[in-house]
Amino acid sequence: MSRQPLGKLGVWAFVDHLSAPDAVAFARQVEAWGYPALWLPEAVGRDPFAVIAHLAAHTETLVFANGIANIYARDAMAMNAAHKSIAEMAPGRFVLGLGVSHAPMVTDLRGHDYGKPVSTMRAYLERMQKSMYFAPQPEHEAPIVLAALRSKMLQLAAEQTAGCHPYFVPPEHTARARQILGAKPWLCPEQMIMLESDPAKARAAARKQMGVYVALPNYRNNLLELGFATEDFEEGGSDKLVDAIVAWGDERAIRERLQAHWDAGADHVCVQALRNDGEAGVDTELLALLAPNSD
Repeated sequence: MSRQPLGKLGVWAFVDHLSAPDAVAFARQVEAWGYPALWLPEAVGRDPFAVIAHLAAHTETLVFANGIANIYARDAMAMNAAHKSIAEMAPGRFVLGLGVSHAPMVTDLRGHDYGKPVSTMRAYLERMQKSMYFAPQPEHEAPIVLAALRSKMLQLAAEQTAGCHPYFVPPEHTARARQILGAKPWLCPEQMIMLESDPAKARAAARKQMGVYVALPNYRNNLLELGFATEDFEEGGSDKLVDAIVAWGDERAIRERLQAHWDAGADHVCVQALRNDGEAGVDTELLALLAPNSD
């Protein structure tokens, strides 16, 4: 797969709050808006591969990507089977995103030992490559990208996969990631966006969505490395941190943030459209406003 099927702008969204028919309707709408790709996370809801297979069967051209599949949720042989199965069933329409998640989610929620991220991921990729798979092979392998934030994981992504999918990052991280990756590997950052021009309302709503992330060590360590201070993570995040992570404002302000990622070296930016009331769910009106087919 070249960069072209992903396009420059995609959608990152939770669909676990939707019924199966409503999730299909949402995917079809994303496709109708002209977005080339839909990124789906894995947390504590549905199995992402079952969802992707179902949605792919009910859409025509949309590329589906994991953002991300947790390597602690299944062993390398099971991940390899899912990777190849969907690549066969939805040819040219799947990107496998892999990540090590976070120690609290792995140890506390899943009961696994959390290993050193880079060495664990390296060994996992090697086991995937060596896994037995006695089913029809896909005509073309689906690309793999890593949820890479810091230098060593970014280097691993460049060495062994198609590229990376950083989450919870500002454009400054995109510039740094491109320097580490080099010119060829894919760089596909996620960007939270919100259509709200009142600073107090926007930041209050953003903090409701950011709360779970500011407490996770991998995101925090990455942002500390970018120059944020420990106090920026207190009380849901400082204004500086909120403004760096969530692009809020009018359409122009949001488009300027997306352009900042592209100018910094991103190949593809996937937007997570947050509601301006801070509640869970997708702001479909904002996605419609930014839709490629609306230009």
